[in-house]
Formats: sequence, structure tokens, C-alpha cells
Amino acid sequence: MSNFAFGLGVGSQSAAGQWLEVYYHAPLLNAPETLIQAVAEIVGYSGGNQTIELAESQLKALEVAFLSVDAEQQAELTEILEGTRQPLVVCILESDQQPQTTAEVYLKLSLLSHRLVKPHSLNLTGMFGLLPNVAWTSEGAVAVNELANRQLAARAQGRILEVFSVDKFPKMANYAVPEGIRIGDAARIRLGAYVGEGTTVMHEGFINFNAGTLGVSMVEGRISAGVVVGNGSDLGGGCSTMGTLSGGNNVVISVGENCLIGANAGLGLPLGDRCTVEAGLYVTGSSKVTLLDDHNQPVTVVKAAELAGKSDLLFRRNSQTGQIEVKTNQSAIELNAELHKHN
Repeated sequence: MSNFAFGLGVGSQSAAGQWLEVYYHAPLLNAPETLIQAVAEIVGYSGGNQTIELAESQLKALEVAFLSVDAEQQAELTEILEGTRQPLVVCILESDQQPQTTAEVYLKLSLLSHRLVKPHSLNLTGMFGLLPNVAWTSEGAVAVNELANRQLAARAQGRILEVFSVDKFPKMANYAVPEGIRIGDAARIRLGAYVGEGTTVMHEGFINFNAGTLGVSMVEGRISAGVVVGNGSDLGGGCSTMGTLSGGNNVVISVGENCLIGANAGLGLPLGDRCTVEAGLYVTGSSKVTLLDDHNQPVTVVKAAELAGKSDLLFRRNSQTGQIEVKTNQSAIELNAELHKHN
């Protein structure tokens, strides 16, 4: 019995029984076949991708099953959950198909934030339709249509139900905090972000879902949905990367290793390694850029998209003419010949 992913989750439901969110403490990628078989006998799993709601009374049997296959971490989790009144679920994904339930989406987002898989490696097609809009409050997830009554009930008891956000995504830190990271403001990193070991996200930094850093980075700007930043690259204060949800279309924007996106700069094309975008300069794929040779003399003008993925480039704006210029450690003439050799 093959398996792609497994998660034992505890979450929140609306009064109508709709799942609002699911917390997976220790999701598993490629769980052992013995574990899946042991669980299947208890929860009635028969194969495929299934989301199975559990009764609290099943937890003891699950604990015994986990121990029988030496899954001690999962057994410890069931022991902690015994006695809970919160909704429980087992999510078993035989393959990485398009998700069909809210619990499946949360499992996949958790795999990303636990750094078990990297951005762009999961099928997340149709996920937005499966994620309900939720009021994230000081008392957890609340269905939006139930919020007003919950607020009134809290006031009647002399309390204030604080609403932090109304969104489809919660903050990552309430679901996963991988080792070796620093976060200035946890509300600015969504569940489904991949935050590499050694990354520091300052207070104004932001990381969306299915995006993030692969290693050591200082993030003071915005990493939009789908954008991946390589090891050793930094994003200056207020800078922005164009994600697939904000105009990048089907072009996957990425930043190579040891790059610098300057403060208040913007990026709308993939970069190779050791590239720099000058502070305040926004470069998109359609931007016209002037290539300079080793003597800072203009050689030709190309669309920035023709430089996508190339390394050792410096993007800057000419302070006198306003033109975007690109310098390279290589001869600009050689670079230009490479760009157009297939024309």
C-alpha cells in the first residue's frame, strides 16, 4: 500500500460541521507502508486519497497501532490528544493529486512549512475553492457568519474577542516553526511558506504560500506567491517580487544564490546567481534595458526577459537619462551574441 503523505490532525469546524482549519503536528511524507496498514484497519482506509474524521474513542487504538510499527512520535501525539473535544481527522494521500478537501489542502501546506517538500513540488490546483474564509481570533478560527454572535457572547462575559485577520490562510507560526529561523512579525508569514534554515524575516518582511527561501537570507521585503529565493540572497526593505497572483502570469519568478534586491526595488523576472537590482528600481520582463560593455558603453537594447536566469548581472537606472542599464562581469557583446544566437 503506497503512500505519499499522512497526517493526524486536530482542527476547528463551523456550527454546520464545515472544516475551518486543521493542525498537523507531525505530518509525514512517504510514510512507511506498515504504518498505513496499521492505521487502515482502525479508521477504515481502503486506498486512494481520503480524509477520515475520527472519534476521540479511536485514539487509544491508534496509539497502540503506531507503537506496533515503532511510530513513537505519532503515538505520543495520539496520547496528548486523548480526551480532546476538538474535531479530529486522519488524512491519507496515496498520491499527489489535486486536493478535494480542506484537510488535504492543510496537509499539503503543512508539508511545505515543515520543510518536507519545496515550493512548486505539490499539486495545489483548486485549493482556493477548498479554503474557507475564516476569522482568525484570540479564541482560534471562527466561521465568518458566526463571528458577530461570538463577539457578542464574549462581551456579555466581559471579554473582547480580538480579530487578527479575516483570510483563507492562517499565519505559519501557529502551525509550524522550523528550526534555525527568526521572525520579526509572525503574522506576515502565511501557512504554506517555506522558510529555509538560517533565514531572518524582519518585521516588514512577508512570505506567501508556496514560496520562500532555500537557505540563509535576510528578508525585509515581499516574497510573493510562488517566488523562491536561493541561499545567500537578501531582500532589502520594502522591495517586492512579482508572484503568479500579482501579474507574473505563468512565469515563475525566482532569485538565484547570493543576490541582492535593493530597498524598494522590484523584480518581475527570474534571476540567476550573484545578481543585484539597484535600490528603488523595478524591473519587469517587458522592461527595455541597455546592455553595457566593460567600459560602460551601450551595446544594445533588449527586453529584460531575455536576461531571465542569467548570472552576474547588475540592474541599475542611469541617473541622467533614466534608462535601465545592465552591467555584467562578462563582455556585454558576448552576452548579446548569446542572447540572439537562435534568432
